[in-house]
Amino acid sequence: MSEGYQFLKAVRERDGDEATAKLNEPGTVVVNARDFTSGETGLHIVTQRRDLIWVKFLLQRGANPDVADKKGVTPLQIASSLGFVEGVETLVKAGANVDRGNSAGETPLMSAVHRRDTAMVRLLLANGADPDRSDNSGRTARDYALLMNGNGQILEEFRQADEKRKAAQDGRSYGPN
Repeated sequence: MSEGYQFLKAVRERDGDEATAKLNEPGTVVVNARDFTSGETGLHIVTQRRDLIWVKFLLQRGANPDVADKKGVTPLQIASSLGFVEGVETLVKAGANVDRGNSAGETPLMSAVHRRDTAMVRLLLANGADPDRSDNSGRTARDYALLMNGNGQILEEFRQADEKRKAAQDGRSYGPN
């Protein structure tokens, strides 16, 4: 069995001692090892089980928050689709791209809109998510919100984010002062 396989097995089994031993081997890059069949990393695994302690541990050990599995799904996409607020906050703080889409172009913000998760929408918008980024079908998170009945709160979040973005742009000056 490869080092990567053994590391991912330890992560799946929540064997902190074995995972740490693999990470402590000199010159190892096992923290971003990928499952051969799915392309998942340890960070995908622990995000799916909503395990904030392991998420923070792997990020501190150098896990890439933007690595995608074979379907283009990142840990941030998983956290958003699960409503795992603490996971989203931690991944964003670690530098995860809030607008990265999966293989269908669906962004974490679109996942939050589909779930009608206003708090998640607010969090992603506050961290720079673009409500007008389109997926592979050409629809945006804003489009999906408009298509769904009873999404007034989410549309209000988009309106407030638009106002904040416009206010920030109005305050900019170009050229010499």
